[in-house]
Amino acid sequence: MTQINIRKLILTFIMLFFGVVMVVPFIWMISTSFKSPADVFKYPVEWVPSTLNWEHHVKVWSGKDSFAQYYLNSLKISSISVIGAVLLSSLAAYGFSRIEFKGRNAMFLVYLSMMMVPPQVLFVPKFIMFEWAGIYNTHWALILPGMFTIFGVFMMRQFFMSVPAEISEAAFIDGAGHFRIFFRLILPLAKPALATLAIIDFSWHWNDYENALVFLINQNLYTVPLGLQNFILENNVDYNGMMAAATAGIIPMIIVFLIGQKYIIQGVSSAAVKG
Repeated sequence: MTQINIRKLILTFIMLFFGVVMVVPFIWMISTSFKSPADVFKYPVEWVPSTLNWEHHVKVWSGKDSFAQYYLNSLKISSISVIGAVLLSSLAAYGFSRIEFKGRNAMFLVYLSMMMVPPQVLFVPKFIMFEWAGIYNTHWALILPGMFTIFGVFMMRQFFMSVPAEISEAAFIDGAGHFRIFFRLILPLAKPALATLAIIDFSWHWNDYENALVFLINQNLYTVPLGLQNFILENNVDYNGMMAAATAGIIPMIIVFLIGQKYIIQGVSSAAVKG
């Protein structure tokens, strides 16, 4: 027992060390955003500024290219995409896990194999399709593809397979159909997995830079990653402003993670029950 406790203690300190190493850059970023330009490269590092300088944060939110518009665009794209992804992934996962049909497993493997296709390969076909559909340089060019996620279908399918089949069978005996079973029985049981998928998908869309760079031209449509890049290009020596802009971009992700961290752990654990 003593040896086990010592091993746990050592492992805890190792994990704590790596946790601190990962957090230090974020602390420096936030600290720098409140410093004066003369204190940015001061050595030793002044982790807590003697005086808080709000000038750079005010510049980010009220300057010529305010981050407020970028925030609204990212919230719009991320929210609609997440709602669509959660609903469509759950429906597809229910079909792959609960409905018996010929070739189901083979079809799922083919669908899953699409995860191996690099997303960059699809930029040209997407560009042609979006141009033909008239949604190029609109938010729909990011929202519509974002509603379909292979990872989401895989994760939800694994969770649905962990739910006892007797629940569905009992509902069938009582005369319930697939849609009723899905919305009234299976979906309420999948709240941890749904929350996990929503948080992961929201993070992906909020941080998506490549698709926004390729499919958005109008600056009024820019998302937070594009707005941050645009700010850096225009203020390439304003390190305090860059850190203030980066802090503004990461705050929503920190809030989302703090709110949903327990759901992430529950959802991933549940989805890993069956493979």
